[in-house]
Amino acid sequence: MAWLTAASALLTTLATAPARADSAWQKVGGDVRSGVSGLAYEGRTSSGSGVDVLAVHDNKGAGQKRLSRITHWAGANGISPITWDGPEPVDLEAVEAIPGMPGEYLALTSRGIVHRLKVAGPKATVVDYSPLPAIGEGDDFESFALVAQNGKLAVLWADRGAGADRPATLYAAPLTFAPWGQPQFGTVTRRAYRAAYPAGDGTRHISDISVTDSGRIIVSSASDAGDDGPFDSAVSDAGRVSVSAAGRVRVTLAASPSVLGAFPEYKIEAVECLPGSTDALLGTDDENLGGYVRTMPFCEA
Repeated sequence: MAWLTAASALLTTLATAPARADSAWQKVGGDVRSGVSGLAYEGRTSSGSGVDVLAVHDNKGAGQKRLSRITHWAGANGISPITWDGPEPVDLEAVEAIPGMPGEYLALTSRGIVHRLKVAGPKATVVDYSPLPAIGEGDDFESFALVAQNGKLAVLWADRGAGADRPATLYAAPLTFAPWGQPQFGTVTRRAYRAAYPAGDGTRHISDISVTDSGRIIVSSASDAGDDGPFDSAVSDAGRVSVSAAGRVRVTLAASPSVLGAFPEYKIEAVECLPGSTDALLGTDDENLGGYVRTMPFCEA
């Protein structure tokens, strides 16, 4: 009887799990602990034909991996773990390189704790950490982007939202650093955002953010019906951001976001515009189905 029960459960899982027939997606993880929750560009490979990116994982248990390095090039990937040196975060959802500070990154948890990291080879060291400002009731964060314009820094992040009744809230603020390394945030502004696709009760209106050199805001949106799916997602042009020479941050969201691409069967949680390219590297956290990456030309000026 126990064997029949287990066999029935396996057949049910296989019947409901989506087929992975799209060869453009390259697998980078095979289980619930290996999905890609966020990506940050490190640099080009020595040959120039690929890129190194940091990937964060939304694990919560002690000793579980928080950070990996993915070397991505056409048709293949190399993956290596990175040791986390410092207080272990719970549920990392996004990571971003700090402009003008090589080897330094900010990583964000779902509850809004920002960790400043120094990454050298296979080790990431926590320099400092700080909560986001203006956290709202029920906020659940999956996205984070840094913007460098006119010699100033700004940061965008968003509560992901939930279905028709809760749009995402996109936050923006100037960013500086204290002499000891702690992130410091200026005046915060907020904008509501609803995804054009997907739609439904399980929709996360913003699951990640990236910003092009010209200030276009590229966001992913996703829906999640459970650890075995079905999943659905899209990448959209959400609007624009600018930072003045005085450090003032201005965000203008599109009245009707333009869907750049829809991706049924995948849950995109990472979008990273690659410098010197029109490509965005997309990453998925497909829970029990693992994680996948691919590039798409979504980051034109």
